[in-house]
Amino acid sequence: MLTFLLAILWIFSLLSAGHALLTKRDPRAAVGWIITCLALPGLGALVYWILGVNRIRTRSREIQEQGQGMHWLHVDRPAEQKHIKHFPTSSTSQALIKLSDAVTRRPLTFGNKITVLYNGEQTYPAMLEAIGKAKQSIFLSSYILIPDQTGQQFARELVAAAERGVDVRVLIDAFGELYSLKKIRQIFRGTKVKATTFLPLTLLRGFYLNLRNHRKLLIIDHDCSFTGGMNIRDRHLSMTPGTLSPIIDVHFRLEGPICEQLRDAFMEDWHYATDEKREPCEWPTSPVIGNACCRGISAGPNEQHEKLNWILIGALSCAKSHIRIMTPYFLPNRAQLAAINTAALRGVQVDILLPKESNLPYVGWATNALLFELLEHKINIYFQPPPFTHSKILLIDDEYALVGSANIDPRSLRLNFEFNVEIFDSNTVGELISHFDNSRKQARKVSLEDMDKRSLPTRLRDSFCRLFSPYL
Repeated sequence: MLTFLLAILWIFSLLSAGHALLTKRDPRAAVGWIITCLALPGLGALVYWILGVNRIRTRSREIQEQGQGMHWLHVDRPAEQKHIKHFPTSSTSQALIKLSDAVTRRPLTFGNKITVLYNGEQTYPAMLEAIGKAKQSIFLSSYILIPDQTGQQFARELVAAAERGVDVRVLIDAFGELYSLKKIRQIFRGTKVKATTFLPLTLLRGFYLNLRNHRKLLIIDHDCSFTGGMNIRDRHLSMTPGTLSPIIDVHFRLEGPICEQLRDAFMEDWHYATDEKREPCEWPTSPVIGNACCRGISAGPNEQHEKLNWILIGALSCAKSHIRIMTPYFLPNRAQLAAINTAALRGVQVDILLPKESNLPYVGWATNALLFELLEHKINIYFQPPPFTHSKILLIDDEYALVGSANIDPRSLRLNFEFNVEIFDSNTVGELISHFDNSRKQARKVSLEDMDKRSLPTRLRDSFCRLFSPYL
């Protein structure tokens, strides 16, 4: 009997190892799982099927296919084709548009208006005002939404909107919800607000502790939306006296056809989280309201390719004069490091703004261990003083901006569900360049000598943390 049981465990382990060999694209991941399956017969294979198999992609593809009858998913919409003549025509922009057309599943849209919002002091009043004016629907997705003073203010407005007949849906990441002992969903119980969590931490649907919904989306009545990197909590009121551990950030109000793409991204996540069948629906068409060209990019383990990684490398390769990067977490992979260094060697000025003190110290330590690879090639790296800067901005020359929820680290580019927006608009890009350059003036430039001066214990600590960069 024991021999038979061992045989079954070994067959199970061999089949699991074979599955990893055939399906894992990263050789390191494949080797790791094969060793796990064979070193721990039965148990290793069980762990592999619980943690190592991407069942999210299959389920998400089903939801995307359910939505194919919805008109805004069609790339050949007449409304989009009519405005092709307004799309940017420079060689840099055309190369980036061609890349994104091939990699993403949403068209570039014309006729958008973009308002840049700084910190919670500008962002939250604009969002609350839009919620207060909503007549048909409010779709809100956030990684962190906690019931502090700011969160309760949002909850009151959402409940009031639902009471007046607005379709209000709130989606919160299950792990992000743990940032507060009290849950915002408790406020919504017994109200008309529909609230749920994304990937709850249970074994029933798979224990996806490492896969989080990091998107920040708010869509109001199909013609006004907000996205960026800002969560909903008091800490983003960085200019308000008395704020504990303040955070600086940038958010964006979007109006025009781009709102349809944010709505589509939200509905995919909503139907995945709730298991509701996605029925074809003719949503109202968003009006043309400005001159900005934009495209929404959904990225995450549910997508077929690492879209943001490809777009990031492509953008760096297209730069002709200047690359500006502002990110709170900077752990580029080897291909991204090569693209940045290659751009510098081509004569492109590369400026990277990072926080001097990270809110996740071990991430900052891992970053310090790789900076010398960039400083050796005359790349300009600056440390921003506190408060902690959470902004995520990539600017290419004076033509292109990539903004949204993703950082430049493996978690954002491989594990998290992220939403970013490509922007081709001289006014918006110009404003962001001014914001970047002003922030740079307040920052301290880092030298190769600074990195070499680190003590041996510090360098060992930093290098040790970098070993775990794919998981930080």
